[in-house]
Amino acid sequence: MARQFFVTGTDTGVGKTMLSALLCAALDAYYWKPIQTGTEQDSDSRTVAEIAELPPQRIIPEAYQFAPAVSPHLASRLAGNRIELSKIQLPAAARNSTLIVEGAGGVMVPINERELMVDLMRHLALPVLLAARSSLGTINHTLLSLAALRAGGVKVAGVVMIGKLNAENLEAIDHYGEVRVLGEIPWMAQLNRASLLEIFATRFDRGFFVPVAKRAAGS
Repeated sequence: MARQFFVTGTDTGVGKTMLSALLCAALDAYYWKPIQTGTEQDSDSRTVAEIAELPPQRIIPEAYQFAPAVSPHLASRLAGNRIELSKIQLPAAARNSTLIVEGAGGVMVPINERELMVDLMRHLALPVLLAARSSLGTINHTLLSLAALRAGGVKVAGVVMIGKLNAENLEAIDHYGEVRVLGEIPWMAQLNRASLLEIFATRFDRGFFVPVAKRAAGS
């Protein structure tokens, strides 16, 4: 059965794109970022394609793109193009395939005058992976994000911690958040497909992400 996840984060810049690239490389997945802001500076789709070495057909075009690097609700208002959840549907090309969907910003980022990123997650009905920093402050940020996801009726698959390895913070999030920490991504001197695959093999719960039958076939 194809695995599909929505990747969100405790904050902007926490490492959602790096986690998305890692999963796309490790799971041979499609990548889709429904809402992209900041295209005048960069594109997460391009970043994922480069570091995960995904072929063009594995990158699903965005539903909405905006040039300014601001919150989606503001970017869409400036562009005069309101973001409509009804216009964001799981892409047909990846409907029965492994798919990684990346959100914009954190869980409570507004996307229009009424709806938040958590509403998009509920709309797409995919289990959520929460990217969290490993550093000081992460316990509070992560527990608040988990509370918001659960209050929003979203299924939480687990947490991935990003940054310098911190066993105490990992244990605290696992315990107080009542959630599985499914992986850790430490700082990497080189960010490329090979380094991402190495981290997945050594720092992730591969049994959660890769079905037994698939692992046996690849062994």
